[in-house]
Amino acid sequence: MRSTVDTRAAAVAGLFYPDDAVALARDVQTLLAAAKPVAPDGAPKALIVPHAGYVYSGPVAATAYAQLRGLRGKIRRVVLLGPVHRVPVRGLALPGTHAFETPLGRILIDRDAVNRIIALRQVTTSPAAHAHEHSLEVQLPFLQTVLGDFQLIPLAVGDATADDVAEVIEALWGGPETLFVVSSDLSHYLPYRAAQQIDSSTCVAIARLQSLDNHEQACGATPVNGLLLAARHHHLRPHLLDLRNSGDTAGDRERVVGYAAFAFTEESGHAH
Repeated sequence: MRSTVDTRAAAVAGLFYPDDAVALARDVQTLLAAAKPVAPDGAPKALIVPHAGYVYSGPVAATAYAQLRGLRGKIRRVVLLGPVHRVPVRGLALPGTHAFETPLGRILIDRDAVNRIIALRQVTTSPAAHAHEHSLEVQLPFLQTVLGDFQLIPLAVGDATADDVAEVIEALWGGPETLFVVSSDLSHYLPYRAAQQIDSSTCVAIARLQSLDNHEQACGATPVNGLLLAARHHHLRPHLLDLRNSGDTAGDRERVVGYAAFAFTEESGHAH
């Protein structure tokens, strides 16, 4: 599909996930149905999910998206943040389009939310940063399946600080209608046992709301750290839902990529 000025077309359909709508819907439903039951207290305000091809990270991502069951029609806005892999960008980049498209249909950009953050110094517009970026796109079919109709604020995170990210999150915080999704894989291309050790340590840090040291721990360390700042400020409690790597799902164990799923819920007494 070709992008237009108004719509950012699917770029990795047929590569990271099926490009046929029927096959895609079936695969996502199958992944969600197989997700192990985890029941954190309260509805998630934020998720951390991986972004590899569905055969690799789909089972882990589904564990996070399964937490949104029952929130269809309640969550009406999703702020999606993921790292850039192809095109460098300063700050956090909006796509400059009015919609994103997947084989499951179009998702409108929340123009009011865009107008709320566009004046922030760290927010820019870069269609190039979004054009072929998979870290955001692969989340959309899951969100379309579990939430149905919602509006999107997609932010490709490049050269930015955790404070930059947290400021944008704060500006868009909203109420229960707003969900934040941070897209990040963990360690890359380590032997299986080494990856397990490093990824376990990374997940302990996230569970303690401690900032990650570098992008070797997680390619999305910058948006993750921004979320952790916001989580501390808003008294969110992280719940580790799943931790695996590609050696557990569909790859060999010589060089694996780590995947984790987290849900963040409001602590009792701080909900609003």
